[in-house]
Amino acid sequence: MTDIPHSPKSLGGSIAEVRSKWGWFVALGIAFLVLGVIAFYNVVIATVASVFFVGWLMLIGAVAEIIHAFGVKTWGSFFWWLLSGIVYAVAGVVTLMNPLLASAVLTFILAISLIAGGVLRIWVGMKARPDANWGWVVAGGVITLLLGVIIAIGWPVNSLWILGMFLAIDLIFQGWSYIAFGLALKR
Repeated sequence: MTDIPHSPKSLGGSIAEVRSKWGWFVALGIAFLVLGVIAFYNVVIATVASVFFVGWLMLIGAVAEIIHAFGVKTWGSFFWWLLSGIVYAVAGVVTLMNPLLASAVLTFILAISLIAGGVLRIWVGMKARPDANWGWVVAGGVITLLLGVIIAIGWPVNSLWILGMFLAIDLIFQGWSYIAFGLALKR
């Protein structure tokens, strides 16, 4: 059975449906852009908001793991799942009760992750040296490494604003992406 070019089940039909919603993408992009600008001017509040979000996600994960513990068939697995859920719950509660401590820990983990990622990218780029554009991989790795080192040097003081700044930058870029996508769909 072949699809009619603009039937609801065809790719053309799906593209036409998405294209008709271009305004929603632009509106979502504007909303993200506005939220990103607000977060950029209130990076400390944005940091606390992102930490609270992570804390609630940990509590939701804890509940899911504890429920799952009661669904496993063996006692040994039950205790491991239950312990995992309890650890998640404690981490979530600590995160919600002390967002400054949590932001410091998350910022430190971010710095370590960026340093490790940068070193890995530099190594991968150097291993690919005979190939074209290997320098871009190394350059990206150097930037990532430097960003991680800068965050680590400023830690723990910068943990009050780093996560909020990253959130703001992400929201702004997502906003522009949705606006560009929506306007491209309109054309």
